[in-house]
Amino acid sequence: MAEGTPGSLLRVEGISKHYGGVRALEDVQFSCRAGSIHALLGENGAGKSTFIKILSGVVLPDSGSIVLGGTAVSFATPKAAADAGIACIFQELSLLPDLTVADNICIAGRLRRFGRIDRVAERRRAEEMLALIGGEDIHPAAPAGSLPLSRQQMVEIAKALARQPKVLILDEATSALTAADVSKVFTLLKRLRTQGMAIIYISHRMHEIAEIADDCTVFRNGRYVETFAAGTRSDDAIVEMMIGREYSSAFPPLGGTAREGKPALSIRHLSWTTALKDVSLDVHPGEVVGLGGLDGQGQRQFLLALFGVLIGVAGEIELDGKPVRIASPRHAKSPGLGLALIPEDRKNEGLMLPMTVRENLSFAALDLVSRFGRIDRKAESQLIDRVVRQLAIKSDGLDGPVAALSGGNQQKVVIGKWLMTQPRIVLLNDPTRGIDVGTKQEIYHLLRRLAEQGTAILFYSTDYDELMGCCDRVAVFYDGTVTRMLQGTELTEHNLIGAALNLTSTANQSPSHRGATG
Repeated sequence: MAEGTPGSLLRVEGISKHYGGVRALEDVQFSCRAGSIHALLGENGAGKSTFIKILSGVVLPDSGSIVLGGTAVSFATPKAAADAGIACIFQELSLLPDLTVADNICIAGRLRRFGRIDRVAERRRAEEMLALIGGEDIHPAAPAGSLPLSRQQMVEIAKALARQPKVLILDEATSALTAADVSKVFTLLKRLRTQGMAIIYISHRMHEIAEIADDCTVFRNGRYVETFAAGTRSDDAIVEMMIGREYSSAFPPLGGTAREGKPALSIRHLSWTTALKDVSLDVHPGEVVGLGGLDGQGQRQFLLALFGVLIGVAGEIELDGKPVRIASPRHAKSPGLGLALIPEDRKNEGLMLPMTVRENLSFAALDLVSRFGRIDRKAESQLIDRVVRQLAIKSDGLDGPVAALSGGNQQKVVIGKWLMTQPRIVLLNDPTRGIDVGTKQEIYHLLRRLAEQGTAILFYSTDYDELMGCCDRVAVFYDGTVTRMLQGTELTEHNLIGAALNLTSTANQSPSHRGATG
């Protein structure tokens, strides 16, 4: 199918790209039909990002050809690709945070009147694009940087569509969206497909591929593997193509930890503004407690409150039975408390992209490897080497920029950075967003190993499968509070969804709010 599919709008043949001695792509082929949604699948590091950077003019290939609409093309700049009709929505946002939403949407083609930017026309254009994607709640005059991550992602989609592309590329564009927004985007993509647009869709969420894709292509280790019609391969078969080995169960067996003795973390009546309302919860050593519910019900604020990020938090927190008042993130991560927070947005909240892998790994643990204000380089190297082995972080060297790593390896660096602090309590905010199935599996096994070593873990995820597969119990949030605790045979997708929607029919045996502390 990749070689000259009938009706191909975009065809790629023999594309290769090397960075020094590192092969990013080798003799790759690809073909996408007009009026279709084509899923591009592969692990992080499979070459997908390099491939779409070539298509969108960010980098030049070493060899190979691109044919668009029957004409051979080559893009020296992103503007050249955009002018030819290719728009790309990258996983990492490209918005200018200090400019308004309208400015960002129209920046690639400013609307002018009498030689001056027509602000009224641009605002109207932004409103049209936001309405098109179902983002009417986003104000065109709001600074882009003031919006939550999910709304910024919607603006990014509107910005791409404002260019009226022939080929639209989405790289994990739904990974930061709420379930309601994903539904809106899918409705839009299906409509664009009927209008003849070619859509290249990159996602690690197999259920999304099953719902929306017409064709699928798999890359592995920078090489083309196979193209097939969606629905003709099982999920397990697709994953095996991606990782190059037989696929085993994604989730390790649960530990069956008995909740005895004092909790490692005990929260009572935690409140903050209108986002958190009287939250009570216990987590025992060796236990993984999930945070479920629809996105935006207070789960993220709950983790930030526990880590000392928020000001004005009310309620009581105990660590190992002792009351504490967590004043700041620095206080939270101190050896006396031992908390670690894996943030949602690794690029902006978890990493310092221009700095080296080594510097990023050691940053949170400098207090542990310093004496009298000087870093003990030997102790630092020993800690780093141990974490690199433990997480199987793949890089060309620890002294290269962390920005050069694949998304999955960047996430491993974020996790490794906090593991170096030797935490007793780990808070995870949707840690597998936008990473491949192989790396996800490694993270699931890591969580279970940490639990077996006695670490207490709070795990927020927007993926119901992760909550069911990784967690001993799941506290379901609704409107800023815990409305139900699910465990054992009650921990099912049906109950998770029903509790997330606060449906009373699924909560007949729900414990009371106070009883949900477990």
